[in-house]
Amino acid sequence: MAFPHLSNLSISVEKQGPAKVTKASFPLRYGKFSEIRTSEYEFLFNLNGEIKFIRGLDANWPHPAEQLKRTDGNDWVYYSVGDDSSENGIISWLGEYYLPCLPYPSNPIWEINYFSNPVIMNAFAAWPQLYANLYGAKNDKLHPKAKDLIGNILNNDDKVLHERSQNIHSIIGGRVSVLPPDTRHVDYEIIPLNIADGCLFHCKFCCVKSAQRFQARSRNDIIKQIRQLKLVYGRNLENYNALFLGNHDALEAGDELIFIAASKAYKDFGFGARTKNTFLFLFGSADSFLKSKNQLFEKLDHLPFYTYINIGLESIDQSTLELIGKPLSESKVREAFKKMLDINAIYKNIEVTTNFIIGEGLSAEHYRSLKGLLRDAPVTTRGKGAIYRSPLKDSPKKRELLPLINEIKDQSKIPVYIYLIQRL
Repeated sequence: MAFPHLSNLSISVEKQGPAKVTKASFPLRYGKFSEIRTSEYEFLFNLNGEIKFIRGLDANWPHPAEQLKRTDGNDWVYYSVGDDSSENGIISWLGEYYLPCLPYPSNPIWEINYFSNPVIMNAFAAWPQLYANLYGAKNDKLHPKAKDLIGNILNNDDKVLHERSQNIHSIIGGRVSVLPPDTRHVDYEIIPLNIADGCLFHCKFCCVKSAQRFQARSRNDIIKQIRQLKLVYGRNLENYNALFLGNHDALEAGDELIFIAASKAYKDFGFGARTKNTFLFLFGSADSFLKSKNQLFEKLDHLPFYTYINIGLESIDQSTLELIGKPLSESKVREAFKKMLDINAIYKNIEVTTNFIIGEGLSAEHYRSLKGLLRDAPVTTRGKGAIYRSPLKDSPKKRELLPLINEIKDQSKIPVYIYLIQRL
């Protein structure tokens, strides 16, 4: 319902966008949301009245497809189309039409410091100004729906938004330091549910995983998380169709715990009541993946989700594996890679992807062996699965790695993309 030019604002309450996320060169709005427009900016709010997007509308805004997005972790991310928004630009490297520019250290192939752009920073300043204007208008004679929306927005000031993000982290046992790269398919919009802590491997090169020993959570802990998360997400649960089972090696938790967590979350979060397009994301290690039996994959394939499993292999070269402190052998990497191809071929609702590092200082053999692995992969289509190239965090001049990524991509029978480390 729209209320044009109310107090010099155009207000639309609970607009309905497409339920399914699709690849688009212009920012589409999914699910239900409310919108307030001024002459200069577009502000979008979720069903709880929390600010979600800000986009400039005048000629000074860098690009009409660019916008600011606030995550459930309360980070503001700037979505850029980069230098080239065509099919040969960002989408060829990331699989998406946008580059999320993060407000914290990560591993982007190139960096855009949006804090240094006064036009974008003016959009940040416009948000508290809008909040103040809404506060001043709350007692005006408004349509009840507009008044309710404004009340919800005013109940979600910056302090409340920060506390809510901290509450999510407290419920699951800490911030999610890295999301699976495949969560790009749902614009990183997932509900996190931790079924395990720690990692089997503690690789020297890794900057995002916990130093804890691996420990699966109890069934009671998982059920408690689901109950508390349902309260925190509130009405806005309606806008989610994806679950992340964390943290760094959920596959090691085993089929029973994975099945219990996924099934309970699907029911309690109401995924099935809204859409058939639901997604499950989890990480696995080479060891947990290789020891996983057919029984686990059969169960996953019959869950009401399309499941993505991301495995970190990093290199097919033994000397490189030793250099980065990855406790794997070349033969185990090859075995895991072959199993990935087999699982993708056999199961309709499971897609396994894997990560290999890229960066300055790595040997020529690391790249030669990887090119050979991807060039000779026994697959007939480039459609399923993906190889993510993860730039080493401390590699200087990361943008200069793009020609090498393109060279590997051109020789690969499997899609190759850049892995952008994004947290929640």
